[in-house]
Amino acid sequence: MNRKGPRLGEPASLWRMRVVPVATVMVASALPLTLPLIANSPVLPPLGLLFFLCWQLLRTEMWPVWVGLPLGLWDDLFSGAPIGTAVGLWTLASIAIAYSSQRIYWRGFFHDWAIAALLVAIIQALAALIAHPHAAHGHVLGLVVPQIIISALLVPLFLRLTGKFDNFRLKRR
Repeated sequence: MNRKGPRLGEPASLWRMRVVPVATVMVASALPLTLPLIANSPVLPPLGLLFFLCWQLLRTEMWPVWVGLPLGLWDDLFSGAPIGTAVGLWTLASIAIAYSSQRIYWRGFFHDWAIAALLVAIIQALAALIAHPHAAHGHVLGLVVPQIIISALLVPLFLRLTGKFDNFRLKRR
């Protein structure tokens, strides 16, 4: 007898459980290199960072706190930032999300949006200051403000996309 659907109690694919979250962050980090976009200032949101934060907010228990190290290194290789920038900042963001998850027991959509938007703003501002240490701070921060605003407004979309990827990840067969 050949069954076409998943069997009751059958676990989801272990391969998908482990690969989908990491692959979404890695592909999103590398995606800006494939887009033919020329701009004088950064306008494209940090796609890898947005997926990383959304996965951390959606499934806090899924990754260890140190997962920002390898994923941040991958993002540093593709973003052109000094090596170690995303490594350190993403790890600090992961620690902040783990800490907030222990302190805020009932987190809703707006909490997640506020946490992600605040972390994106902090990470992008610090990354810009690290990348341009000798430039005037006001000028550097003024350049990344549009990118921060666009990123903060895109957080709900990325939370939704992360939820869709999570449903695919947990689907049986």
